[in-house]
Amino acid sequence: MGRLLGATVPAGHGSETLVLGIETSCDETAAAVVARASDGRGRILSNIVRSQWEQHRAFGGVVPEIAARAHVECLDAIIAEALSEAGIGLEDIDAVAATAGPGLIGGLMVGLTTAKAIALARQIPLVAVNHLEAHALTVGLTDGLAPPYLLLLVSGGHTQIQLVRGIGRYERLSTTIDDALGEAFDKAAKLLGLDFPGGPAVEKAAARGDASRFVLPRPMLGRMEPHFSFAGLKTALRHQVAARAPLRSQDIADLCAAFEVAVTETVIDRVRRVLQALRERGEAPRCLVVAGGVAANARLKTGLGGMAAAEGLRLIAPPPALCTDNGAMIAWAGAQRLALGLTDTLDVAARARWPLDGGAVPAIGSGRAGAKA
Repeated sequence: MGRLLGATVPAGHGSETLVLGIETSCDETAAAVVARASDGRGRILSNIVRSQWEQHRAFGGVVPEIAARAHVECLDAIIAEALSEAGIGLEDIDAVAATAGPGLIGGLMVGLTTAKAIALARQIPLVAVNHLEAHALTVGLTDGLAPPYLLLLVSGGHTQIQLVRGIGRYERLSTTIDDALGEAFDKAAKLLGLDFPGGPAVEKAAARGDASRFVLPRPMLGRMEPHFSFAGLKTALRHQVAARAPLRSQDIADLCAAFEVAVTETVIDRVRRVLQALRERGEAPRCLVVAGGVAANARLKTGLGGMAAAEGLRLIAPPPALCTDNGAMIAWAGAQRLALGLTDTLDVAARARWPLDGGAVPAIGSGRAGAKA
């Protein structure tokens, strides 16, 4: 990656560098200011997120054109609010970071173009951030955790287990061969007539459900290959729904609880398989990090916590507000890359697909894992 022409890595304000982060990869418009100290510690000065859920709810999912237009309409105001809450002006920012991929290309272009304009006008460094790397590095901001660590990344259309060796250094150990976990939650919610987005809706309904009433499959359970699959679970849920239509409120709650338990047991089994494979090759991670939107699910975190304790690992998850898409994680990833001198020129392009580890071998399945992961 190149450096913004005419810009140098700033000394910062005192011993801190202030980075503005912009996130527009999907249906949240977000901006934040993060301070990174010279010793590597970070703190959030502001973190503003505007959700577009109401604009997409009628369609049962995110409409790319609506999302891009909504970003255009409010991004300037969100940035101004983030700066105001941080108690600074645009002239105080040392660098600007924006999500450049993966995500919806229209939304990505809105955020990245805005960041380029700020960088050019202020002659400060620009950092084009990989959205997945931002999720992967968030625990450095929230918990001061430095690599290496094992990462379960469950963000939007991605379900992966990565070995995080350092900034920009990732080894994919597992991925999904069909649906990602977030997509499975959204489809389950839609089948059950629940609100969008699906993850929180399923979790809320499951809280009053009896998970033992329905038996749903645990895809890939016990398999030697470490990958995930959720298409069969979704199909089994559809059959249960069709067999009992019209569903009563308690039917929905019980199916949601059964779905959550099936997901949790499946994920735990897959993480254990990866740990086994790592130990067989002489590697033993001490920390398991779970990040991304689905990491906010309480049942999943509780299950992973029990598994991690049994395996002698420390489980770390960012606070729920930093699991979903936000500007603070973008600003922090930008600050971490900036500290290494990794900045970008103004011709950097947005990328709808941008794997953390481009050299990873695609998983055998529908083909989507290799394309999206």
